[in-house]
Amino acid sequence: MKTIHTPTLEIAYEEHGPADGAPVILLHGFPYDPRCFDEVAPPLADDGCHVLAPYIRGYGPTRFLSAATPRSGEQAAFGNDLLQFMDALAIERATLMGYDWGGRAACVVSALWPERVRGLVSCTGYNIQDIRGSVKPAAAAQEHRLWYQYYFNTPRGEAGLTRNRRDICRLLWKLWSPHWQFDDATFEASARSFDNPDFVPVVIQSYRHRYGYAAGDPALLGIEAKLQAQPAITVPTINLHGDADGVGPASDRDGGAAKFTGGYERRMIARVGHNVPQEAPRETVAAIRDILKGSHS
Repeated sequence: MKTIHTPTLEIAYEEHGPADGAPVILLHGFPYDPRCFDEVAPPLADDGCHVLAPYIRGYGPTRFLSAATPRSGEQAAFGNDLLQFMDALAIERATLMGYDWGGRAACVVSALWPERVRGLVSCTGYNIQDIRGSVKPAAAAQEHRLWYQYYFNTPRGEAGLTRNRRDICRLLWKLWSPHWQFDDATFEASARSFDNPDFVPVVIQSYRHRYGYAAGDPALLGIEAKLQAQPAITVPTINLHGDADGVGPASDRDGGAAKFTGGYERRMIARVGHNVPQEAPRETVAAIRDILKGSHS
């Protein structure tokens, strides 16, 4: 494991493959960590890629540099963190793969700084939030799936996550990936990352900000304003969508296909839930390889 300083964070990351290989950045979501890429990174490194898997803010050894920095979990923060991570490592252009919060970071950078992105693999597709539109209710079944988000918008939910983070996160793993038979050791290998002192404040702010119930980081207002325009993504993209995703069912959305204008393919994966790279590493590697082969240098 290595660390790098950005203007905001000391970001811990795992590195595989030759330093002069084609950069591939793998981005985990909530509530997971880079262990989800344990079967994805090695074959890409064997291909000669320079593979980087950072711990996003609030996870594992990643730390804020200043106590004064808001512990924001808004989409602009994750996108800006990714851009600054690339800048700190002098990565001019990379292939991005992410899901959940990591997929949101990858979509943000792809939309706002496409010149930095060779291609994108984004699970469930277009992950940029329409915060102004969040007041519109969804169907009852989907509202039911979002129970944890509403829970985190209450003081009881914040106290619950503080006290019972492993219990809550393990339940989410089960609900979101009903066919994935993970064991205690697999869960605990990732759950250690939830002991980060900023995990709870980042999670709570994330789920409050996306509904307009918490202010964002003032330093990120300009990025957030651009994201409210729901910008198109112009880089080549493959959307990997598990057909058993328990939080973002494939039947409820088309992945926002109209938002991708640089080439787009949606690949459904049978009996796979929300944690695509850990449940379907071969399909994940294949998608990244296809992006690398099909994009322009």
